[in-house]
This record gives sequence, structure tokens and C-alpha cells, in this order.
Amino acid sequence: MTPPGRGALALLASTQLLLIMDTAIVNVALPSVGEDLGSGSTGLSWVANAYLIAFGGLLLLGGRVADLLGHRRVFLGGLGLLAVASAAGGLAPGADLLVAARAVQGVGAALAAAAAFALLLLLFPDGPARHKALGVFAAMGGLGGVLGTVLGGVLTDLLGWRATFWLNVLLAAVLAALAVRTLAPRSGAVLRGGFDLAGALTATAGLGLVAYALVGGSEAGWLSARTLGAGGAGLALLLAFAAVETRAAAPLVPPSVLARPALRLANVLAALAQTTLFPMFFLVSLYLQSVIGYAPLGGGLGLLPLSLVVVAVAPQTGRIIFRIGLHRAMTLGFVLLCAGTAWLALALTPDGTYPSTVLAPSLLLGAALPLVMVTTNVAATADAAPEETGLASGLVNTSQQFGSVLGLAVLVAVATTRTGDTTRTGDTGRTGAVDATRAAAETAGFRAALLTGAALAALAALLSVRPRVRERVPEPH
Repeated sequence: MTPPGRGALALLASTQLLLIMDTAIVNVALPSVGEDLGSGSTGLSWVANAYLIAFGGLLLLGGRVADLLGHRRVFLGGLGLLAVASAAGGLAPGADLLVAARAVQGVGAALAAAAAFALLLLLFPDGPARHKALGVFAAMGGLGGVLGTVLGGVLTDLLGWRATFWLNVLLAAVLAALAVRTLAPRSGAVLRGGFDLAGALTATAGLGLVAYALVGGSEAGWLSARTLGAGGAGLALLLAFAAVETRAAAPLVPPSVLARPALRLANVLAALAQTTLFPMFFLVSLYLQSVIGYAPLGGGLGLLPLSLVVVAVAPQTGRIIFRIGLHRAMTLGFVLLCAGTAWLALALTPDGTYPSTVLAPSLLLGAALPLVMVTTNVAATADAAPEETGLASGLVNTSQQFGSVLGLAVLVAVATTRTGDTTRTGDTGRTGAVDATRAAAETAGFRAALLTGAALAALAALLSVRPRVRERVPEPH
């Protein structure tokens, strides 16, 4: 890899780190936000959910816009919007304006994420170089969740919750300045033609409403009028989107792309991977704090060994793919993910300690994470032509983001149902040990949720065995 390639990869991977970190950093600060702004638990949950809905709903549109306007331009625009929205969040006088700022942050994150992934596909052709680059991306994604938890605790304790937003402003400005120097002015400007406005509106609104139903279902109830109405409207708009795409002159997602079986399977597997992985970070941190009695910082540091394993394994994924094949490496990753999640679930006890419950299975999960992330990304983007890089990145990023949203909603609902109490996103402000009865109930809830995640990983492992995705893996030098 040439020095310019290393510089661009470092920039794009750092952007991935920032965007994933932003999904976790605010969760730790939510109790302080509630105390400062006088917001209840429902309002606080939407400080986190507004970002997820906008991020997931706009990724597909962001990828296509990047193909049309140029990936460098959209990348810089996304970072700029993220910085402005973060500053608005840091200055927000009330919960309503903070939720609005988080939604705009999600818009900027969607544009930056789709353009960054498309730039990676353009800079690193399919083969060992791309596998290595995707390995670095996976490592940064794994670190992002942990660093978000750790930094959220540190900044909130030392400087207050608003510091988490000002950190975003600083990091986005630094990344934008580096992008101006590192990326060529016309990086990725490959597609010219019309824009499918009807497709863009129906896809974005449909995805946004489905995300709204998923993140709100655990609060309002899965059979509530609000959840069913939003979900039904979202699905209807997605069906309308499918109909529009068959007639559009320049479709947002050409039907011929979705007709590729390998691409469809890879996106399903990418979603299933995040359905298990994303909630696992949250549930482990919550167990360490609400059952064992760790402070928020300790809960975040408990995931640090997992991240170190991710960093060690991720650069080796290209070699593993070459030696055993793409589909076998993918199956191996999901088997490890299933085994690690099940082991973690069964190891949890109300009176456990970190070394006896979390440490060992988290190391296995650290090895599984880069394998499933890299192999599903390789499979989802292997057939992408240069003019489809933004589209391919938007599709796989959308699958991963909706897997995260769905996994967090479903697994937290499973934990809440099993516990018989209220386990809410962001309820991580306790530092003392809880009474034995509550600890046992919460542990049972976490165990049930993680076993559900293990079952989803097992389903993904079975699906990855059946078809053979097309492999073009030349021997690395």
C-alpha cells in the first residue's frame, strides 16, 4: 500500500471511528443530560434514537448523492453538517432542541459514512488491498463503541455532558482539514445523469419510519397504534419505492443490482451481524454497571480487551480469506460470534466478577467481530462497478445500521420482558452494588437477550454456508 493510500485509509477509518463512537458516547451522558435539562426518560431516549433514525434512514440516499455529486464533496459536506449540529447540541438550552441537533447529526453522519465507504472502495480495488482496508475499518468500528463509552464517562465526569458534543466539533474539523489535504479534489466524481427524486423521497421516508417504529416499539409497545402505524406506513412507502424504481429513468437503486443473489445475502448477513454485536456492547456495559457495580468509566474499560483483540485480528482477515476462502471465513466468523455470545450469556451471574464472567468470552467476540464485518463487506461490494460504489456503500451501511437499530430494540425488549422491570437505553448512572433480588432479575434479562443474539448469529452461520458468493481473491504479495 502506497503512502498516499495509507494516509487516505487512516482518514477514512478515523471517520468511521468518529461516527460509530457518536452512537455510544451520548448514552453514558444521558443521566446528566436529564438532570441538567429536566427531561424524563422518554425524552432522553430520543436524544439517542434521533441520531440512529436519521443515520439509518439516509444512508442509502447519501450513497447515491455521493455518486452523483462526487464522494469527496459529499464527505466534506457531511463532516461540516456533523460539526455544526454538534455545536448546536453543545449549546442546546432544552431537550427538544437537543433532539433536533442529534437528528441533524445523523444526517451529517449518513452523508459522511456513505461517502467514506465509497471512497475506500474506489481507492482499494477488490482483492487483498481492499480486504486489509476493510479490516482496518472493522477495527475502528469495534473501537468506536468502546471509546464512545469510555470518553462519554470521562468527559461527563470531568467537564459535563456538553463536552461530548464539543469533542465532535473538534474531531470533525480536524478530519475535514485532513481530507482537503489527502483526497484529490475530484475523488469519486464518477456518475452523471438525472436524480430519482421520487425514489429518494419514498426510500428515505420509508426507512425513517421503519427505524422510528423499531426504536419506539420497546417504549410504546410493539402492538401500540403508534408503532404499528409508523411501521405500516414505512413498509408501504418501501413498497412504493420498489414500484418507482422499476419505472424511473435513473433509479436510486437499479433493480438489476438488487437482483444479485450474492449481494442480497451479504446485506442480510451484515444486518444479522450488527443485530448481535451492537446490543452486546450496550448489554455488557450495563451489566458491569448495574449488577457488578462499576462506574460508567469502568463499564467502558471492561470492553477494552475485546477491542485490543479486534485491532490484532482485523489486519489478518485478508490472509484468512485467502487461505480458507471468503465464504468459509464468513461462516467461521459467525460461528465464533454465536459461540462467544452464548458463552457470555451463560457466564453471567448476579454475584460474578469481571474476570469470571466477561473477560474470556469477550476475547472470543473480539476475534469474531472483524471476521464477520470484513467478509460481509467484501461480499456486499465485490461486484460493485466504479459508478456503483456509493450505492454499494449505502446498501451495506443501511443494512448494518438497521441491524443495530433492530438488535438494540429487540434485545433490550427481551431483557426488559425477562427482568420484569424497566431497562432503558442510557440508564447507566448507577455505581453501587444493587440488592440481590434485583441483580438476579437483571442478570436473567441480560442472559435472555444475549442468548437471543446468539440464536441470530447461529442463523447467520447457517445462511452463510448455503450459497457460494463470487470470490476473486488473488494471492497477496
